[in-house]
Amino acid sequence: MHYEPTIKALAAGYHVMLEKPMSPDPLECVLMGQMAANMDRVFTICHVLRYTPFFQTLKRLLDEGKIGRLMSIQHNENVAYWHQAHSFVRGNWRNTQQSSPMILAKACHDLDILLWLAGGDCVSLGSYGSLSHFKADQAPEGAPLRCLDGCPVSDTCVYYAPNYYLKEDAGWMGAAASNDPSYEARYQALLTGPYGRCVYHCDNDVVDHQVISMEFENEVTAVFTMSAFTEECSRTIKLMGTQGEIRASLEKNEIEVLAFGTGRREVITLRDLGGLNGHGGGDGRLIKAFIQSVRNHGRHVSPTSAVTSVQSHLMAFAAEKSRSRKVVVDLREFEKEVAKAVKN
Repeated sequence: MHYEPTIKALAAGYHVMLEKPMSPDPLECVLMGQMAANMDRVFTICHVLRYTPFFQTLKRLLDEGKIGRLMSIQHNENVAYWHQAHSFVRGNWRNTQQSSPMILAKACHDLDILLWLAGGDCVSLGSYGSLSHFKADQAPEGAPLRCLDGCPVSDTCVYYAPNYYLKEDAGWMGAAASNDPSYEARYQALLTGPYGRCVYHCDNDVVDHQVISMEFENEVTAVFTMSAFTEECSRTIKLMGTQGEIRASLEKNEIEVLAFGTGRREVITLRDLGGLNGHGGGDGRLIKAFIQSVRNHGRHVSPTSAVTSVQSHLMAFAAEKSRSRKVVVDLREFEKEVAKAVKN
């Protein structure tokens, strides 16, 4: 639902801030990027991680040469078992045809960050992963289609829906299940709506774990892991350079810098997130940056402009092609294929 209103808004002279992913169609992503390049308008994509103090500090440390020349990156998107169940098994992003592949819906943030930190274009990638656990053949014996239909393992199943959606403070997950926050409305939602289904009997088809191996033009290599099977819901990263390494956790807002051969260990703890703390402080900073760009009539180029964001989206599409066909994808050839399709 992004493409048509975005094109019309830009053509009408509006500045645009667009949620990620730009589109589940690579052709539409490229066309929006092309229009952004030709329009004197601000067109920002909501890759909020670039605006966080956490990732901005990592980028600064790399640019300052704190660990020498960057060689390798290990980046983990720890989705968390409960978040996977809510959003990608029962929820809106569970089915590729109804939304997009999970690597695009959940992790185009991460591919954008990897592209930014690596400091060069991605030239090839290979990806592996599957839907292995959240499917019917993994269901406990006797598990019904819905949790409230007398589930025999309700006392032990970590995905038992009432434990999430019927507790006194169900938070944002309860709000997703029912617009009416009353217990009665939420109970009825579990009887009839998507969030009351057994996680082993849904219409989900997106992966529950996936890995991407990447090579960049400057010889940096990276491995990205996205997995449902974690306790924490956060991002962790390790940056390895010729003179040291950096280990960091977004959830803890903690960055550890180690210099080879010195025994020095510097720990940076980020505390001042500026009030608006969504996505590690990135949400509020994204809004401020967009407003500032508009006030400056576009003279301040957004770090997450549509022109910039197209490549990380194409990386996600290429990763899905690699995963599904079990091939290594040359990004430059893949981009040429998409560009040719755009022209046709």
